This record gives sequence, C-alpha cells and structure tokens, in this order.
Amino acid sequence: MQIVTGASEIEMAPSALALGNFDGVHAGHQAVLQTTIDLAAAHGVDAAVAVFDPHPRRFFQPDSPPFRLMDDTQQANALRAMGFARLHVLPFNHDVSHMMPREFTEVILRGWANARHVIVGADFEFGKGRSGDVASLKGIGEQLGFVATGVELKADGTEKISSSQIRQHLSSGDIENANRLLGRRWTVRGVVEQGDQRGRTIGFPTANISLGDYCRPQFGVYAVRVRINDARLDGVANVGVRPTVNGTIERLEVHIFDFADDIYGETVDVEFEAFLRPEQKFNGLDALKAQIAEDARTARSLLNAS
Repeated sequence: MQIVTGASEIEMAPSALALGNFDGVHAGHQAVLQTTIDLAAAHGVDAAVAVFDPHPRRFFQPDSPPFRLMDDTQQANALRAMGFARLHVLPFNHDVSHMMPREFTEVILRGWANARHVIVGADFEFGKGRSGDVASLKGIGEQLGFVATGVELKADGTEKISSSQIRQHLSSGDIENANRLLGRRWTVRGVVEQGDQRGRTIGFPTANISLGDYCRPQFGVYAVRVRINDARLDGVANVGVRPTVNGTIERLEVHIFDFADDIYGETVDVEFEAFLRPEQKFNGLDALKAQIAEDARTARSLLNAS
C-alpha cells in the first residue's frame, strides 16, 4: 500500500476514496470501507483512503485527554489488510481547517487524491465550521466530475457502532464488548522502556510501555497476549499509576509468562483479552506480590481456555 502525505509531486491514479478519521478501523467503519473497495473494483480505479493528521479532535482541542483507539501504524496495517492500494494522510492545519467545502473538494479530493468516487459516512461533515455535508458533497461532485456516496455505518442492533461507543466500553473495563465492536482485540502498540525494575525484585518482571495518546481503559489488571516479532505470548498486565508504590505516571506494565529475554527497545503489541480487577493500593510489596500471583493464575486459566 502506498502512503502519500499531503500533495504528491506526481499525479495520482484515479481512485475511489474513503474519507474519514477511521480511528480503530472498527466494525462500524466496514460498510464505508468495503463499499470503497467494491466501487474501486467495479470501475477499475485504485481503492484509496484519506485520513487526517493530526486527528481534528486533537487539532481543535490540543489539551483534551488521550483518545486514540490505534496508532498510525496499526491503522495503516488494518487498511492494507483490507486491500487498499493507497493511504492519503491529509495534514490537518490552519489552512485546511479554514477551507470551505468546495475548496477542500477541489484541492484535496480531486487535486491530491484524483478521486472519481468519494465514499463517506452518512453523517459526514467537512469544511470550515462543518459547513459541508453529504448532500453538498454530492452537489459539488456533480460539478467537478466525481460521484459521492454516503453510507450508513454498520449498526449493532439498533445503535450505530462508533469510536465513542468503544471508548466507553474500554473506560468501564468492558473489554469483551469493546473487542466485539472493534472486530478485533484492542491492542496497544509501543516500545518497551526501562522501568524502575521493581517487578524483578518480587519475581514478576514487567515490560513497561507508554500509553501515549491511546485512550485510557479502566485502570486495573488484564489478561493479555503479547506479540513480539513472530511470537505471540500470554501474560498479565496492569494499566494505571501503581498506587502501592505511590506512582504518578500512567503506563502499561506487562508480565509475560515464562519469558526472560531482554526486549528493551523492542516494539510490542499488547492485545487485551479480559478484565480481571480494578487497580488498587496494597499494604506493602508482600501483599502486592501475593495478588499478582493470583492475577497471573487467573489470567493463565482464562487465556488457556480461549
């Protein structure tokens, strides 16, 4: 899959273009994305996606809490796996945010992406002050020579599946429903960092990973699987601030079962399988050690059964 950032010096091949944020590339997005794949095949053009960087929410609310469901690499990998030929990463800056709908369409959709078909969610809004919608996109398309299609996002029963809905499940520790709506296991990807190595002193060494701009799940303990290169290993993880040792930094700590390799600096993927318990403060390291041992037994049992 070709990744194009901003305007390209070479003219892009004609495309069917899915436009949106697609944070999570979740089950609710599949109707828009699959429609794009199908239209591209039917009309002999490239299947392409356009996303914004930074996410408009981060641009307009720079101090808002972390909210991403996946990082850029995970998003690109998910789109590649669906069969997209091109990913356009559109810079979301002052100039782009102030474009009126027609200018945005002329410059970016037709000029940068060479879109012959543009596929969006049925409630899509764009342009300065969100002044454009699907109806106006269709009208502009008729003038500029492309066809615009608004697609209803896939629903879960009677409710539209959304990134906000998935975040709510994560924040309450409902990993099962978050994973169901995502269509995959929620996964945090990051580099293993040097910690205080306190876990080693109590027999449970951990891989420490920054949460970055990932949305925060409920602080607590989870059964997880960890992908390191080609290996997929079982483990137990804590998300939170470690109140027993008066911690203050939010982070993910993973104890990988039956594993002793040095993986500092390695990029790993931590897949969340089940929520075990909320984070809590214990009366000393001995009590913490006993609880981690119990958590590890519970996690092993759950993971072996799944």
